[in-house]
Amino acid sequence: MKRLLACLLLGLSLTAATAAEPEKSVVQVMTFSQSPDWMAPWRQSQVGRGTGTGFVIKGKKIMTNAHVISWGKQILVKRYQDPRPYRAKVAFVSHECDLALLEVEDPDFFSGMEALPIGELPEVRSTVTTMGYPAGGEQISFTRGVVSRIEVQGYVHMGNRAFLTVQTDAAINPGNSGGPVIQDDKVVGVAFQGTPGLENTGFFIPPQIIKHFLKDIEDGKYDGFPRAGISLTAMQNPAFRKLLKLPDNDVGARVDNVLPIESSQKVLKEDDVLLQVGDYRVGSDGTILYHGNRVSLSVAFQEPQNGEFIPIKIWRDGKEISSKLQLFTDTEDLPTGSQYDVLPRYYVYGGMVFTPLSMDYMRRLPRVGSTAAMLYELTYRRREKPETVREEPIVLSTVMAHPVNANLQVRGAVLVDKINGIKINKLEDVIRAFAEAKTDQHIMEFLPNGGFECIERKDADAASVEILKTYNIPSDRRL
Repeated sequence: MKRLLACLLLGLSLTAATAAEPEKSVVQVMTFSQSPDWMAPWRQSQVGRGTGTGFVIKGKKIMTNAHVISWGKQILVKRYQDPRPYRAKVAFVSHECDLALLEVEDPDFFSGMEALPIGELPEVRSTVTTMGYPAGGEQISFTRGVVSRIEVQGYVHMGNRAFLTVQTDAAINPGNSGGPVIQDDKVVGVAFQGTPGLENTGFFIPPQIIKHFLKDIEDGKYDGFPRAGISLTAMQNPAFRKLLKLPDNDVGARVDNVLPIESSQKVLKEDDVLLQVGDYRVGSDGTILYHGNRVSLSVAFQEPQNGEFIPIKIWRDGKEISSKLQLFTDTEDLPTGSQYDVLPRYYVYGGMVFTPLSMDYMRRLPRVGSTAAMLYELTYRRREKPETVREEPIVLSTVMAHPVNANLQVRGAVLVDKINGIKINKLEDVIRAFAEAKTDQHIMEFLPNGGFECIERKDADAASVEILKTYNIPSDRRL
């Protein structure tokens, strides 16, 4: 009997020790990365070294931030208090929600390590502990803080997505990224970003986003978070509510715009008033009450997985209507955010470099007049004039100096409209327009003001190989 009791007590003490020492499941991540040069897309930057943090989850995987391992050429991980580096590789990544899962090639890496369980959304004013390997030292660091705010904010890594975010006064410094935020021995967040200029302010990714990501990849591929593709305007004006025969109950926001997403356009139209999405009543300002926090309605649309339905209630023509909205991921706006994993496409002809328009390209441009037209083409045209959207807007990025193009006044940073009368909807159209030309001169037309340039066809054909050699460009294209 005494032996049995001793074994039980030993088992309890081991369980308690494991639960009390989550740092043993926290790892240091070292990434050697190389990103492309968006102005000269055949080139890549020098290989750089960055560090971050990860932690072990169920299934012998390491969770970390996508920005910790993006453009990685080699990824190494170290166990707690272990000097040996182990090679790792990316199993799944979501750049939109800044999460990634790593696999370690050596199965002995996980020996003696316990998976950290994922908890629930912490309450405002509750205490959390952030663990990680911030810059300035090699040992694990612990910082305790208070949850100060829960709201929807932009995720910096991709730049054009916003999700639920938790703010804390626990320090989150470079190197902390990807580390677990712990409460009651469970992971309640992944540290991922701060705000320049603000002291004692850090942000972490909450359990709802983590769990959505993990459920998404259960079928072996990542689809992403769905989007309704609508914009809302507040319905707080009593006169406007009376005009639409809406009850004066501070519920409902008006649908101002529906993007060309077929599933959304089948169910919603402009001037509908959205009353409820799933279990959440929509406030007159377009927010919902979510776990005691007033947050953007977008959180409700992000709960389903790709292709799933969500019940909604709308006000149309003076009455309430119940319906279901099928939600899908939307990738049409990917060029408006930072891009990863795939090298940029380009085509070089006669020293002229053509590449798809993207935010990565625009960030590297000086502030010139043409950037306004590019910004409109990239971000606003889809909303305002969807019928005129090009599949892949193309820019003449730069012109590599050579006698064949010496007389061109346009030297780059301009949108391409037509080449030899062919409307340019994607990069392949540029190649086809030059290849199929029958005239002695190529004629190029540009946006937004219809300017044009000419170049001699035979001279450009003859000079292209020499230009590639002169500027050490390995190929005239990457498609």
